[in-house]
Amino acid sequence: MINIRDYIRNKSQEIGIDIIGFTDGDPLLNIKDYLIYKRELGKYTTFEEKDIEKRIDPKQTLPNCQSIIVVGISYNVDYNIKDNNIKLKGRLSKSSWGIDYHRVLRNKMEKLVKLLEEDHEFEYKIFTDTGPLVDRELAKKAGIGYYGKNCSIINKEYGSFIFLGYILTSLEIDIEKVYREEECGDCTLCLRACPTGALESKYHINSNKCISYLTQTKEIIPEELRHKMGNRIYGCDTCQEVCPKNKGIKYSKNKEFIPQKTKGIIDIKELLSMSNREFREKYGDMAGSWRGKNTLKRNAIITLGNMKSKENLEFLYEEEKKDIKSLNEYIKWSINKIND
Repeated sequence: MINIRDYIRNKSQEIGIDIIGFTDGDPLLNIKDYLIYKRELGKYTTFEEKDIEKRIDPKQTLPNCQSIIVVGISYNVDYNIKDNNIKLKGRLSKSSWGIDYHRVLRNKMEKLVKLLEEDHEFEYKIFTDTGPLVDRELAKKAGIGYYGKNCSIINKEYGSFIFLGYILTSLEIDIEKVYREEECGDCTLCLRACPTGALESKYHINSNKCISYLTQTKEIIPEELRHKMGNRIYGCDTCQEVCPKNKGIKYSKNKEFIPQKTKGIIDIKELLSMSNREFREKYGDMAGSWRGKNTLKRNAIITLGNMKSKENLEFLYEEEKKDIKSLNEYIKWSINKIND
């Protein structure tokens, strides 16, 4: 008779989940000291749960948690960006090329839970990058992969271009203790390539300096970091692009992540002139839209400054006339950068 762990593993493959692992509901004590250290240094971002106990103890979220199903799906689709002669191009990270991964991954996990509910009665909670627990630590503990020096989880088959989710359950699953030894060796390519120096040392990231965070935050972006954002409108893949562990890996079979609408880039001229309705129609399905049009416009305005072309001044002056308070500082910065 097939056990529940094997059943879940088999069904997950049918659903389109690339990687699956299991761990217990015990606290993530290995990461507690690091979280305290990070908090004391003021390196928490505005997106992170501040209560450390909630970040490490599954039972704070689901009191009857006995096991955790950790899943991963690859978003490394086989696609070459075509710019279609767009003059003012803004970059999107691969994580925001296609349909919002929160929706895609949650849908797959909900399908898995429904199959389990046919034969089992249990409590559960599903999270896709929105829960309080440290999902990368859960992934490591469940054997999904190991920590790279850029703090990403690296899987042998799919590299680090994977989305993670987890299901807290009251199911009693036979847990295999899995240890994935880190394989980075002496390589420091990611640390040296990080544009802002956010990877301050191996396995330590100052998230407040990470470009991926900067493109999402509504806090003021420090001037000394703006020029390092280049033409990135949402996210940053630099540390993953240089990683040798992302060479020769499996491509994703999840067609939802192929950039049908965006083609993997943003037309800055179009973005600046879009109405809210037009923005929702074209970009509303992608992960990068969650912060709204003005956050992406802010990043586009910074990009115009970084391009240093006087031809871009007309777009900046046009935006200046709209007098949007959250953008004015960045418009002035970009105008000054071009004129200087």
